[in-house]
Amino acid sequence: MSKHHITTTINDNPVEFLCEPQQPLLDVLRDELGMTGTKEGCGTGDCGACSITLDGRLVCSCLVLAVEAQGKAIQTIEGMAQGDHLHVLQRKFLEHAALQCGICTPGFLIAARSLLERNANPTEEEVRFWLAGNLCRCTGYQKIIEAVLDAAKEIRGA
Repeated sequence: MSKHHITTTINDNPVEFLCEPQQPLLDVLRDELGMTGTKEGCGTGDCGACSITLDGRLVCSCLVLAVEAQGKAIQTIEGMAQGDHLHVLQRKFLEHAALQCGICTPGFLIAARSLLERNANPTEEEVRFWLAGNLCRCTGYQKIIEAVLDAAKEIRGA
């Protein structure tokens, strides 16, 4: 099989790579591009650890073929912090101790950012809905929910 040449944008930077026709985007991000912040938890789209945004849509990168990235804009956890400045969600996760082992954390952060980009004033129920595709086996969910709500409050300037 011949490899496909893909041109895309990742975290606002133009990127080109070669991939096999059936290669998951997760594998290319981690193995070919060295973006190991996106984690593989299950490989079946059930845990959310590999969450990214693809043209603004929250997706599990283990379920997206790398060839589908052609011409699209991808955002990963590596693009959240701006230089030495953590994104407000990253700061709030630290302040609320909303992480432990770190496997699920990037997916939660990407999902939460996706929510807050659409709605800076979510209810607890809306946060729970948006994060329902992410599983955590260490911390439970309450600290994560509180961190997202606190970040939303800061974004609103309240």
